Formats: sequence, C-alpha cells, structure tokens
Amino acid sequence: MAMMPGNSDAAAEGKSRSAVPMVRPFPQPGPLLKLAYWELKAAVDGTHEHKRKLGDSSLLPRPWDPASVTHPLLRKELWEWLDDVVIWVNTEYVWDVDAMVPACWPHHPHLARELAVLADQRRQAADTTDSDSLEEWHRYSLPAFQQRMRSRLGVHCDDGHQPWPAKGRHARHTGPAASRERQTTFAGDTGALTSEEANKGGASVGPRLRVLDGHEVDSVTGEVYD
Repeated sequence: MAMMPGNSDAAAEGKSRSAVPMVRPFPQPGPLLKLAYWELKAAVDGTHEHKRKLGDSSLLPRPWDPASVTHPLLRKELWEWLDDVVIWVNTEYVWDVDAMVPACWPHHPHLARELAVLADQRRQAADTTDSDSLEEWHRYSLPAFQQRMRSRLGVHCDDGHQPWPAKGRHARHTGPAASRERQTTFAGDTGALTSEEANKGGASVGPRLRVLDGHEVDSVTGEVYD
C-alpha cells in the first residue's frame, strides 16, 4: 500500500526530530586557555625542569579568577569560552526563565567572576574517572550559582540590561566626604592604640622580636629566645 502524503510528512518530521542530539557537550576552552591550565598543573605535578621554566607559580594566570588573566589574547579567549558556557548552561539546565543567565552578564562583574569558577569546576568534573565531582557540581555548584544570581540581580535585567541600582550609593561611598570621614575614624582608632601603648610604656608600632647575634630578642622585655 502506498504511504499517504500525511504519513510521509509525519515520518519525515519524526526522522528530523530524531537527528537532534538530546544533550550537548560542555564547551571546551581554547588553545591558550588549555595551555594556561596545563601550566598550572605542571606547577604542581610537573618535573623540576617544568617548574623551573615556569618560574613563580603565583604569577601564572588562573582562569577561574579573571582579574589574574592579563594577557589580552588569553583574556579574550576566556570571555568567549565563558559566553559559550553561559549558552550551554541556559540550553542544557534551564527551563524556568528565573534561572536564565542574562545576556548582559558581561556588564555584571559578580556574574563574570562566578561564571569563571562555575566553568572551571565543570571542566574539572569532566576530567575525573568517576561521577562524584559532577554530582557535586549538579547538587551544589550550579544551584548555588543560580540562587545567588537571582538574589543579586532581582528582576532588574529581565527585560534587558538596566543601570546599576546601587550606583548612587556607591558614588557616595567613594566620594570625598565619606572617604575623609572614614580616614578620620581610622586615624582616631590608630591614635588610641598608640596612646594606649605609650601609657603602658610599650614600644611604638612595629615588630617586637629582633634578631641579635643569632637569637630573637623581645625589644620590650629584653627576653632572649633560642
């Protein structure tokens, strides 16, 4: 029996739907980011020669802390990766609009910083040989991020990016009047400590222990420590 046109259309539609993947892979960082992660791992687990060539490991860029990424190309690659991660999270894990990471996330430093950590933890979870880390990410990391995001953003950016609601208060905080008032308070506090030390006959602010002939000497009491 020949297939009716309607049945043919339904079969074609079913075949088209079946070609859509149910899940999409986590976005991979670019080559510069991969190199940055390799260097961080080598700084801990690498050979002595690797560690020598890397130098001071505290100066290595840490992608989970965007401010530490100062090379322009690496920084650009980080932002592009995080944008891919945002799209992936919104596609794979969000159903209700309240949990959507807004398109204006680059205008929110708190989101940029938290997304870098979220992406790094998800990347690490994929590298393990069991599901424990991924379960932790599902159970704690992602829900906690979404909850903090909603509590901080409120509904301000639901219909597009809005100006910073706290901008006026922040400007007052960093303005000259408030800054002078804080400095006056700081000076009063440290002045009180200086007066207290003077009344006790103590030394001025500074280290009490000094090295003399290979021994530590308390400059206030004169006690010698081996």
